[in-house]
Amino acid sequence: MSFGPPPAGFGPATPPASTPPASTPPTPPAWTPPTHIEQALLDAKSREDWAAYFDTLADSRLYFEIRRDGADAEPSKTIPVFGHDPRVAGGRVWTVYTEGMLPAPDPHRVLDWQSLGWFARVWEPSDPTMIVVNPGSPCEAFLPAAPPHSAVWAQHMAKGPLNRTRVRTLHFGGPTEGPVAQGLACGALLVVRYGFAWNAMAYHGNGYPGERQALREWWGVTSREEWQEQQRALLDPDGANPVWEFALGLRRTIARDFGGHVDTSYWRDAVARVLRGRSGGETVITRDGVTSSPAVPEAETEARIKGVQHLIGRITRYEARFRADGILDENRFVSSVDAWDFGRASGMARWGLGSRYCSLKEAESAVIEAGRASARSYKSWQDFAAGYILGRCLHFDDEEFGNWYTEMVDLHRVLMSDPESPWLTVPFK
Repeated sequence: MSFGPPPAGFGPATPPASTPPASTPPTPPAWTPPTHIEQALLDAKSREDWAAYFDTLADSRLYFEIRRDGADAEPSKTIPVFGHDPRVAGGRVWTVYTEGMLPAPDPHRVLDWQSLGWFARVWEPSDPTMIVVNPGSPCEAFLPAAPPHSAVWAQHMAKGPLNRTRVRTLHFGGPTEGPVAQGLACGALLVVRYGFAWNAMAYHGNGYPGERQALREWWGVTSREEWQEQQRALLDPDGANPVWEFALGLRRTIARDFGGHVDTSYWRDAVARVLRGRSGGETVITRDGVTSSPAVPEAETEARIKGVQHLIGRITRYEARFRADGILDENRFVSSVDAWDFGRASGMARWGLGSRYCSLKEAESAVIEAGRASARSYKSWQDFAAGYILGRCLHFDDEEFGNWYTEMVDLHRVLMSDPESPWLTVPFK
């Protein structure tokens, strides 16, 4: 298969004539494009449709290798590692990969990504004159990196942000069933939000510098040891907010004992009775054995009661909105917010891999445990999603029903309707 001669002004689609021309290898009959991106590139190449090929690149992340020592020393500075291809004059090329063609994460080899137009803007005369897209694959193509040719393909740069609001699946190279797939699906609200393939266990995400920056700014994680500590905390079944879980757990107990629906006023009264009953101190069984808690002053007890009753009001108002927006079925309630931790644990495993704070094996083990823990706490993806969204809203939204909430509503609708969604294709248990 050959791209054929390019349209005027596009530059050569194959290496320059100063080297012996090398024909693009034919498409192997068994080759499956890993994602819709590679499928679109292959289709455009088959039709010799350069505009469509460049449009697809313009709407995709383009990953390339960078020097890890440079990124560690100065995260804001990108130092590309150029490749070699004997088919190009001089041999030097700038190798880029689309999402489905990424190499497995390696401790000594790290990647960053940029959009199509960036490559034209940063090109310097000392850089390679050719960019090769997905080398060795049936959708491979060569792009002249130097102006004026690069200016033409750079014009195809997408007018807005990259296309993200859809479920992306690795049809080759990513699990679609089994415990790893289930654990990855627990993080679907996170990865679909940012436009990554939900089942990409070999994760590069926002690139090595971007993943490290996100962990540092959002989680305070700057080392392998800190990543391990955070991962353990998210997978701890007793690690959720104790006040949230006390309130929800008490409602679960009432519902189990009295057969279903729990009146909100009864729930509030039950909180007062339980907390006042505990105020004199109580003996409890913990992992460390039998312990006794001290008595609590009356004023502190009443303040706790007021705080939990206020929380109950927030929970019930969120649940009413959940029902109106299709997150909860009528007469259903959120059983637990454990999903808020377990979903982020699935994400944390991949973020740790993208940041090279863990190995692929460690990340996979953490993802599997996130799936198992979720299956112990919930009955379905619908229940899991409601728990995750409530946890996120209690943590961030403060009943404003702003972006922290509306973003989840949109993603929930996508994950509950897109035929490729793991919440429709992967059994919860």
